[in-house]
Amino acid sequence: MKILVIDIGGSNVKVRVNNGEERRKIPSGTFMTPQKMVEEVLKTTTDWEYEVISLGYPGVIKDGKITAEPKNLGHGWMGFDFESAFGKPFKIMNDAAMQALGSYDKGVMLFLGLGTGLGSALVSHGHVVPMELAHLTYKKGVFEDYLGKKGFQHLGAAKWTKHVNTVVKRFTIAFIPDEIVLGGGNSKHLTKTLPNCRLGNNQMAFEGGLRMWNNEG
Repeated sequence: MKILVIDIGGSNVKVRVNNGEERRKIPSGTFMTPQKMVEEVLKTTTDWEYEVISLGYPGVIKDGKITAEPKNLGHGWMGFDFESAFGKPFKIMNDAAMQALGSYDKGVMLFLGLGTGLGSALVSHGHVVPMELAHLTYKKGVFEDYLGKKGFQHLGAAKWTKHVNTVVKRFTIAFIPDEIVLGGGNSKHLTKTLPNCRLGNNQMAFEGGLRMWNNEG
């Protein structure tokens, strides 16, 4: 089965299909509505063949439906009919959960996505549990303020890394994971990681998108 995977981020929409083609990027931001996203993806992938679509969305998904508008994109996502817009069978998952699924190996794994914001998901013995840790209180703001893109730019790599590792210690106590995967576009800037961590990468979102269909949920 040929699967188009769409990973929607606050800075870029990444698309890739499992036929050996390269990953392509579409600039994203507060101007990106769902209709514009569909139009841009269709335009960007005109030379690709695919039968079904997996979409990673930066927000809360319940029962396969978007339940809240995204913080870093435009409006109109709730209630949007992606399947009709694309004209293809379609599955949707929180973007951090999709990358977590692609990064998962065994046991209990906590995934933290260090990107524009802070994505989070737990995978326990193959079962994905999406979470929204980003906006819980931390210091003078919330976790996302310190671990997200703005925090990285304001603090610099060394101080930002210290905050990441402090939060990792807290979450290790709370969730008792066998390992923590630090993914997202900014994970490459970490200057130090703790022993129970391994680095992920955005390519794992593609693998997660494939597993959404190969595992049938």
